[in-house]
Amino acid sequence: MNRDQFHGASRHLKGRAQTALGGITGDPARQVRGAVNQVAGGAQYAYGRVRERAGDLAEDGRHLAHEVRDRAGNLIEGGRHLAHDARERGAAYGQRAVRYADDNRASALFGLAAVAFAVGWFVRPKP
Repeated sequence: MNRDQFHGASRHLKGRAQTALGGITGDPARQVRGAVNQVAGGAQYAYGRVRERAGDLAEDGRHLAHEVRDRAGNLIEGGRHLAHDARERGAAYGQRAVRYADDNRASALFGLAAVAFAVGWFVRPKP
């Protein structure tokens, strides 16, 4: 309970007491002052509740922002690991391809020539 809620509730109770006392004593001015204090106290109490709720929402927003930042950091770190693994696998596959080409020069040369011929065939100008 914040200061506005406390003061609003006490002012509302004071207004109720004034209204009741004004009714008992027959003092309409005191009844009106009591009604005004009741309404003002209720409004101040409601303002205090809204202010407290806004503070809670702001704190929740800060918590969510930190959570999002942490999760994003985890995702980025996971992506870095995946990229590193892919780079290592690509390097390993490239080394295997180079070893295969070195070990099987005739097959590699024939394959390269076939690919070059196919590319040339597809990109040639059509008559």
